[in-house]
Amino acid sequence: MSVRLRLLYMTPYLIWLALFVVLPIGLIAVTSLTDIHGRPTLDNFARFFTPTYLTMAATSVWYAFLITVCSLAIAYPAAYALTRTRHKAVWLLLIILPSWVNLLLKTYAFLGILALEGPLNAVLALLGAGPRPLLFTDFSFLLVSTYIFIPFMILPIFNALEDIPRGLIEAAEDLGATRLDVFRRVIWPLSLDGVKMGAQAVFIPALSLFMITRLIAGNRVITLGTAIEEHFLVTQDWGMGATIAVMLIVMMAATMALVGRRGLSAHGKR
Repeated sequence: MSVRLRLLYMTPYLIWLALFVVLPIGLIAVTSLTDIHGRPTLDNFARFFTPTYLTMAATSVWYAFLITVCSLAIAYPAAYALTRTRHKAVWLLLIILPSWVNLLLKTYAFLGILALEGPLNAVLALLGAGPRPLLFTDFSFLLVSTYIFIPFMILPIFNALEDIPRGLIEAAEDLGATRLDVFRRVIWPLSLDGVKMGAQAVFIPALSLFMITRLIAGNRVITLGTAIEEHFLVTQDWGMGATIAVMLIVMMAATMALVGRRGLSAHGKR
């Protein structure tokens, strides 16, 4: 295929990329260099590196890390079991299906589930634990966030596990390796690429959560995503909101670079 023909095929994608990725990021970058009155300034970046916003950044990273760990703890056993079941396509569809439902709709559904008189508290009452305030807590925030992100963790891990040659596992078993040894020395190392992809797919969007923090956590969890919404919709300080968005993009890019570099170093060691 000639270079000219390749460019022709890539033209629609390049136009899409320019209009809906490069241009919006450029507008955000330009807006971040203005104050609340639209005048050019660099004060927004100086304000970001103050204890208030640095605390928000640390909170965002911490909760994104917790969501990633919780998702991995549930998704890896689920993906491992999925590779050893019949009708994998059906089970995989059932796992993916909730991700097709609108995020706002799922969040409001959890408002009813976790309410003081909701079904979860009804079950707790039957068990003698009594109704408990589940909403507007760190637990509810982590629960709902993990539920939403689990499919994005399961899929890459499942694909990585499926790509492991069955012959390697059988060879390890023939050589006397226990199931734990097979998992520790064969399955886990060969599925690390899927784990890294899943962690990246969860950690990066979890950094900028704001709707779940509003509705489920009741503003008990203040993240950079919440601050962006506050500046754009409440204080009308678009410059500071855009500055936080730029810093979030930098943090996401750094995460992608870090995970990618570790993945390359792991391949090199092999």
